[in-house]
Amino acid sequence: MSIKSTILGFPRMGSDRQLKKLVEGFWANKITEQDLIEGSKKLRAEHWALQNQYGLTQVPVGDFSYYDQVLDAAFTVGIIPERYQQLDIAGTQAYFAMARGLQDKSINVDVPSLEMKKWFDTNYHFMVPEISDEQRFTLHSTKVVEEFKEARALGYSARPVILGPVSLLALSKPAKGSSSKPLSHLASLVPVYVELLGQLAAAGAEWVQVDEPILSLDLDATTYQPAFEQTFAEFGKVSGLKFLLTSYFDRLGDNLAWAATLPVHGIHLDLVRGEADLEAALATIPKSKIISAGLINGRNIWKANLNKQLQVLNKVIAVRGADNVWVNSSCSLLHVPHSLKPEVGHLDDETLGWLSFAEEKIEEVTVLAAAAVDSTTVQTQLQSNAEKVASRQTSERITRPAVQQRLAALDRSFYTRKAPFTERQQLQRAALKLPIFPTTTIGSFPQTAEVRKARAQFRKGALSKDQYSEFLDAETRKCIEWQDQAGLDVLVHGEFERTDMVEFFGEHLEGFVFTKKGWVQSYGSRCVKPPVIYGDVSRPHAMTVDVAKFAQSCSPSKPVKGMLTGPVTILKWSFVRDDQPLSQTAGQIA
Repeated sequence: MSIKSTILGFPRMGSDRQLKKLVEGFWANKITEQDLIEGSKKLRAEHWALQNQYGLTQVPVGDFSYYDQVLDAAFTVGIIPERYQQLDIAGTQAYFAMARGLQDKSINVDVPSLEMKKWFDTNYHFMVPEISDEQRFTLHSTKVVEEFKEARALGYSARPVILGPVSLLALSKPAKGSSSKPLSHLASLVPVYVELLGQLAAAGAEWVQVDEPILSLDLDATTYQPAFEQTFAEFGKVSGLKFLLTSYFDRLGDNLAWAATLPVHGIHLDLVRGEADLEAALATIPKSKIISAGLINGRNIWKANLNKQLQVLNKVIAVRGADNVWVNSSCSLLHVPHSLKPEVGHLDDETLGWLSFAEEKIEEVTVLAAAAVDSTTVQTQLQSNAEKVASRQTSERITRPAVQQRLAALDRSFYTRKAPFTERQQLQRAALKLPIFPTTTIGSFPQTAEVRKARAQFRKGALSKDQYSEFLDAETRKCIEWQDQAGLDVLVHGEFERTDMVEFFGEHLEGFVFTKKGWVQSYGSRCVKPPVIYGDVSRPHAMTVDVAKFAQSCSPSKPVKGMLTGPVTILKWSFVRDDQPLSQTAGQIA
């Protein structure tokens, strides 16, 4: 008996954000395009070696991107709006123009980028393709074919990953001045995909992962079922290929009944967010199809309860047979940091034991697969996992009775304002004496090179706390004076003391920890380091009050706003504990 193990995708930035440094170096003309190509090739090889080291049966290829996987898919099939085609650039330069726009005063060029949107309900952002009425699709790039050949040459069993044509069009928007719906172009797009698949087959691919994440949404079956049937009927004409249809971030729901009938060879189930589908899926998906069981959470950073997930896996195997089951991540691991190794010595051992980043999640996948065959071969790993999971459930650091009691004591009257808006408005007008249309700014002023330098010196000990505070006060005073001179009515202090609008507050609250290199990609080369909310949240001391008082003292005649990041934003921009409802954690922050 054998069970295949794999993941849907891997973080592309690298253990020390090597890709960020490469692409930004290329943008700044500090490295050549060939340097970018070779550096990226080396990074991909390192990632495949890591996955192979932990024993994955297959490594995904094509999940790597200089900027965004949706942009890659659009570029591959020639969805390049006219404004970029008119520029005298091609290849990587044209790709980055779509991603970032292109401004060059020397040649009088000012072209905006594509629109950017959030990738479903994650904190990743994708570039929105634009489809014109006259759109003509061509195989413009064979990136995924070349990366597949790279992996094969290094000796890895590789599975190409492509964004499916239905999701690509569903995530697109009509170009300005166009009236046709993007999905109406499906019939002319699919042949280009078939051409690409033919090249993958010729290169030796056996399986192709076709990501169709819109299957996790509520879809109109009368529109989408024929679209998917048409697509995979054409795909099936490429001899020698097997297709793994993947969706993630939620259950298939009502889409399951017809998705199960599509002519594919395997279907992926997100059994973290879509576990409710399992019974129906086992009954509905034909036994001739592989079930890819997404049991390891690709969205959060907590160690999986392997014994619990093993029970789910064994249930699937009992119905389908081991040879027809793959163990997988729930979604791509793009949404979690690279590895816990840099956190050793930075985070305490107990907290480290609760966490699992991309590298550790690969190991969880392979341990699960091995345990389903013979649990005695991984008994040590299973026992260690059980101890760490139990530690998190019983640690006194997790639950603070005073916080729980305070929140439980609030009745509904606490959530209702004491006075109606009209009454509050009159009181505010009388107190603030503002003009009818007061002017202000959102809050944060630019973090200048001087501000970043002073912060770095303070962290290194080159500036004392008092010296750093004096510097921040001086910057705040300058900011207040500038706004006053500019004629603004409600001022802000500039937030020079804050590194990040979420991190700053988390550092002043109990229940948060911060990683050293827990970076995840937000968009392009932009990476963020989300706080980790591990336990009940409380505020042990005042925060922002001293800064607000000083800022107001710099402006005797005009009000200065206090600046707070809202509780739900803090919640959504963090890795959040998964052992209580989100509403309860949000309430604690509030």
